[in-house]
Amino acid sequence: MHRGVGPAFRVVRKMAASGAEPQVLVQYLVLRKDLSQAPFSWPAGALVAQACHAATAALHTHRDHPHTTAYLQELGRMRKVVLEAPNETTLKELAETLQQKNIDHMLWLEQPENIATCIALRPYPKEEVGQYLKKFRLFK
Repeated sequence: MHRGVGPAFRVVRKMAASGAEPQVLVQYLVLRKDLSQAPFSWPAGALVAQACHAATAALHTHRDHPHTTAYLQELGRMRKVVLEAPNETTLKELAETLQQKNIDHMLWLEQPENIATCIALRPYPKEEVGQYLKKFRLFK
């Protein structure tokens, strides 16, 4: 179902038409690396599923934000960056920092165990959130 071009997309297009570089929106995910290692040893598919759950939940929760609307208007141009957190403590500390700085995000908790597995931010221009994520490496 096509919902048409929303106001956020028009703003991005106006910037491009005026010669200004359009904002590149990125959805950042931070996934726990330790879950892939002993003693957890989760399979790759289970980790990918956690990131997918978090990303989908963040997009749904913030679906009315202009950045999310613009991000979803061009499905072929979506950008995601998956970073790794070494453990649950680091992931929860990041969630707390993001909460304090009013950065929209979703901390995914695997149920029924209630294990924090992944954080997904809503789409942001990277210059708005990079300072909170710069200590995290790309997930390998």
